Amino acid sequence: MSAIEISGLRVVRGGRRVLEDVTVDVPAGAVTGLLGPSGSGKTTLMRAIVGVQVVEAGHVQVLGRPAGDPELRSRVAYVTQAPSVYADLTVRENLRYFARVLGVPRDRVAEAIESVDLGGQADQVVRTLSGGERSRVSLAAALVGRPQLLVLDEPTVGLDPVLRRDLWTLFHRLAGEGATLLVSSHVMDEATRCDELLLVREGRILAAAPPAEIRRRTGVQDLEEAFLQLVEAA
Repeated sequence: MSAIEISGLRVVRGGRRVLEDVTVDVPAGAVTGLLGPSGSGKTTLMRAIVGVQVVEAGHVQVLGRPAGDPELRSRVAYVTQAPSVYADLTVRENLRYFARVLGVPRDRVAEAIESVDLGGQADQVVRTLSGGERSRVSLAAALVGRPQLLVLDEPTVGLDPVLRRDLWTLFHRLAGEGATLLVSSHVMDEATRCDELLLVREGRILAAAPPAEIRRRTGVQDLEEAFLQLVEAA
């Protein structure tokens, strides 16, 4: 079963084709990694999936609805690279606000704060937090609504190895509970943490398969080397 179905997607920005004829499905209930170098089109693809990107051609279906459909607003959460919370509020105040907007119980606030390991900063004003902490507040705000699809644009940038590990553990726990996660990264060592991979370069999907299948296809165990082989083959 697919949570996201993309067919013939083409996006032009500034006169340049950023995505070219992208056709791919993202399976439901799994952690799918969207990996590729900076400038390869990852963020544009994510924007198209959440329905905030103008597209030139193609179709994007999300949870059985057209991308951007109003019905998806409470079912899809998008966490951008830039923190998307209020800097003059505390962590707890931010999450209480988003819980009220979404119409969900307030007891989810504490749950979301603990899930991103910010219990010690819950009553701290967001602008006084580090960059990594602010990114985790944005993630917590997305988790308050318990979305069916969570789209995360490089959520582990700037985090230390322990926090990165803990977040990936959280991602897999959410998937185990039935959520679908699409997680972008330009760090190839994170590919091993994903159930499925979408490898993208210059606006095209080079491969869409589990890590084991990509290793088998290329004949190498190192996923970065496998990516390079796919680039050369393309």
